[in-house]
Amino acid sequence: MRPIRRILVAVKDPRAKHFPAVIKAAQLARALDAELEIFHAIDDPLCVDLLQMGDLSLKQSERVGLTRYRAQLEALAGPLRESGLTVSTAAEWDHPAHESIVRRAVRSGADLIVVERHAKRHVAPWLLRFTDWELLRLAPVPVLLVKSPGSYRRPKIVAAVDPSHAFDKPAKLDVEILRLAALASKALNGSVHAVHAYVPSLIGMSQKELSAPDATARIRSRAARHARADLLRLLRKAAVKPAGRHLIASHAADAIPDIARKLDCSILVMGALSRSGLRRLFIGNTAERVADAIACDLLIVKPQGFRNRIARARRGPNLITLTALPQAI
Repeated sequence: MRPIRRILVAVKDPRAKHFPAVIKAAQLARALDAELEIFHAIDDPLCVDLLQMGDLSLKQSERVGLTRYRAQLEALAGPLRESGLTVSTAAEWDHPAHESIVRRAVRSGADLIVVERHAKRHVAPWLLRFTDWELLRLAPVPVLLVKSPGSYRRPKIVAAVDPSHAFDKPAKLDVEILRLAALASKALNGSVHAVHAYVPSLIGMSQKELSAPDATARIRSRAARHARADLLRLLRKAAVKPAGRHLIASHAADAIPDIARKLDCSILVMGALSRSGLRRLFIGNTAERVADAIACDLLIVKPQGFRNRIARARRGPNLITLTALPQAI
């Protein structure tokens, strides 16, 4: 994994009163000696009909919007620069917001994206395409989804690993998860925990074992033994103390939020793969299911060689017309 030298923090609303994503991005930038960029994707719809009736042209409206948003971002950057951070700001007319954020991250060479999550619980995220979900799926660099306020104070960082490589998960992804968790822990003076949730399987068991009176106990014992061996093999070179190793016989979507609550976790580090269509609908995405169930921040890691499928060219303003809107009854 490459070091984190540039952090892009995406501000959803520059007019907001509180900016937890900016606070935490600045804390990470300071700890990692990284540069920080505060970015806002201007995806507000511009109504062509109203522009034609007004005094401003489309280009003039774009310039007015850019000037306003850049001034708001500069107001955020000022105190951070005074504290010694290297901070730049940028605002761009582009849509949808998640594509704009990825495009900006690629152009600026960002190693980490920090964004505040959508305020409400998600329903059918694969259909609604909220910005945070799409960033988890499509961003080619790690994404820190900020869910809690305040700054980090000796955080407990939980790395959710799967050395059994369920659902064709790349073997090297667990290594990337552990490396990023260790990097964040060292920078923030925290501690690392590793959790492996597994579901007992009948694969590999003989008919004699399955028909034995104590078959259930044998299945559980065998699964636990194999899962423990897999976890210890993965953690041989990882800086995770024995007390920080957690093995749970349960589905990951249930076990991970539970251990995060018990440990009072500050950052949960997980891997995510981008799936689409029916395969994604039926298999689901553990990271997305976990995100709504946890109170802590979520740091998503992608496998090496993850392909960025978002077009590099900006779309420009999100233009709409009244004639395309449903008519009121």
